Amino acid sequence: MTDITKEQVLETLRTVRGPDLEHNIIELGMVSDVFISDAKVYFSITVPAERAKELEPLRLAAERVVKELPGVKGALVTLTADKKANAAGTPAPRPAAQPHAHNHPHTHAPQQPPRAGKIGVPGIGAIIAVASGKGGVGKSTTAVNLALGLLANGLRVGILDADIYGPSMPRLLKISGRPTQIDGRIINPMQNYGLKVMSMGFLVEEETAMIWRGPMVQSALLQMLREVAWGELDVLVVDMPPGTGDAQLTMAQQVPLAGAVIVSTPQDLALIDARKGLNMFRKVEVPVLGIVENMSYFIAPDTGARYDIFGHGGARKEAERIGIPFLGEVPLTMGIRETSDAGTPLVASDPNGTVAGIYRDIATKVWAQVSNTPQRAAPSIVFE
Repeated sequence: MTDITKEQVLETLRTVRGPDLEHNIIELGMVSDVFISDAKVYFSITVPAERAKELEPLRLAAERVVKELPGVKGALVTLTADKKANAAGTPAPRPAAQPHAHNHPHTHAPQQPPRAGKIGVPGIGAIIAVASGKGGVGKSTTAVNLALGLLANGLRVGILDADIYGPSMPRLLKISGRPTQIDGRIINPMQNYGLKVMSMGFLVEEETAMIWRGPMVQSALLQMLREVAWGELDVLVVDMPPGTGDAQLTMAQQVPLAGAVIVSTPQDLALIDARKGLNMFRKVEVPVLGIVENMSYFIAPDTGARYDIFGHGGARKEAERIGIPFLGEVPLTMGIRETSDAGTPLVASDPNGTVAGIYRDIATKVWAQVSNTPQRAAPSIVFE
């Protein structure tokens, strides 16, 4: 098998038509520097921010033609937005090392009283939402590894998949089958890797189309939260669906959330999407525990060298701008994608690895805030 070259990749990408349908994406200058490591190809395609969603087929086409090249084991392609603020091309500054937050994992935090007007869940000390302004940023993978990081730090942890329309926990945690019931109504959560898990994916077939309206979504969410035998948990991580719709408002209005973690890629904040989630939680007075920058940089598996081929630093700058904690940078690796697809998340399958350490550190910072933050009175929500 011959080694694949950058020139071969670029030549193949000339077969992919750009948005104008007249020129290819190479001629239009849309392709970033191509990086090849261990026969796997990595690059990004720069598109106008306002057209990112509609140009997803373009990304898929580019990924497909590269994967079909002889000698290519895999390809990872992302869309990036052209940041006018950084038009000069100056690289984003490398982040300074953050001090490791102290916590005492084996001293479990006492269950905090629910906020006025919000009914808590007996036995659960704190509920944390993991959210994003848009899909495709690795939010569910982050939620799973955050939960496993909290578990590795000595806490009792559960995870609720609140994405009614696209549940991902059965696949990410390699859990199949149906949960059992107690007394005909209370459901026993499923379990794997030491986590207690509940998801709509355990209750309906994977191919079933969910066409529920708002009240049905709200009812299903509250049932999965309050009619599940969670037992005694220090923390329940809630994997929110992307965006700011019914599910997010239900959780914010009716559940005493201890805080929210926002997941973004380096380019998301240029697309304004992550700010929507931030603003929603702030409007309903749910503390934002911080931002995680996912796909922050790439580490070559063969040399260990770092490359910012997908942009870098947007989430850190946004966190600094609005005065909330920056929780950490998760690199872009084939390992994260492969273990997610296989249902063997990195914190469980490679607990001593570099990326697992990053997730555990994020978990430490999150828990340090949650365990030291008193609950507030519930806000009255005003729709403008």
